[in-house]
Amino acid sequence: MDSVGVLMACPMSSYLEQELDRRFNLFKFWNFPNRKDFLSENSASIRAVVGNATAGADAELIEALPGLEIVACYSVGLDKVDLGKCKEKGIRVSNTPDVLTDDVADLAIGLILTTLRRLCECDRYVRSGLWKKGDFKLTTKFSGKTVGIIGLGRIGMAIAKRAEAFSCPVCYYSRSQKPDTKYKYFPSVVELASNCHILVVACPLTAETCHIINREVINALGPKGVLINIGRGPHVDEPELVSALVEGRLGGAGLDVFENEPEVPEQLFGLDNVVLTPHVGSGTVETRKAMADLVIANLEAHFLNKPLLTPVV
Repeated sequence: MDSVGVLMACPMSSYLEQELDRRFNLFKFWNFPNRKDFLSENSASIRAVVGNATAGADAELIEALPGLEIVACYSVGLDKVDLGKCKEKGIRVSNTPDVLTDDVADLAIGLILTTLRRLCECDRYVRSGLWKKGDFKLTTKFSGKTVGIIGLGRIGMAIAKRAEAFSCPVCYYSRSQKPDTKYKYFPSVVELASNCHILVVACPLTAETCHIINREVINALGPKGVLINIGRGPHVDEPELVSALVEGRLGGAGLDVFENEPEVPEQLFGLDNVVLTPHVGSGTVETRKAMADLVIANLEAHFLNKPLLTPVV
């Protein structure tokens, strides 16, 4: 298999990079500033693309690779892959579901607790010596608060189960009502936001879910509500979110993803009711290795003419 050309779209994991280099003829896209020249010279030998939440395979790249057979995503999200073009060209697509579910759900709960209990602000309070001058202000309880979840897939369900452990009523919105769940369903995001204290975004990013969190939803969540986003940045209309937080129309936010990563609106930096993390939902040693192993396993299965382990297309 060492003659099979594999294009890695961007830096994502040193372990994955090493394992791909050991098994295949690896091309690192970021090492070629003139991508047009690189593709004209090497396109015929590239049979696979490995992408992630930052870079994948858009229509232009797919068209430039006539020998492309498979796109293996080092992520569960597929918004950086033109699935329609892959289907049209007969290109297989895989992702890394399940292995990252626990980590992302854990982070969602962590963001809720950190935002409501002001843990980052508490940490700064102790480090700066302010505790010696008086106790920290009172914060907000998590246990018993109603948690609304947008998208009750693998990750959404894992968040729901964790929220239940805190005695939180759970409700949700998705494209259709789930028949095998006890959680209350709302037919619109606005209705969901109106009926929960904490709103968690856990759905895939599609044309329909882009800016699913807009001004109307934010206003429905209200000045005591908290928004948690562990999905994708473009799920949220970021200028509307910033203005709502600055104006006090939204109580707080815990954000792991942003519209134009790694750029983050500077207005958020001075807000104590906002917790910011750098897209680390699956960012543990254990999970990133499992994701890399799954990418490699899918590639090897494809080139050995075996079924993919986690097929999407």
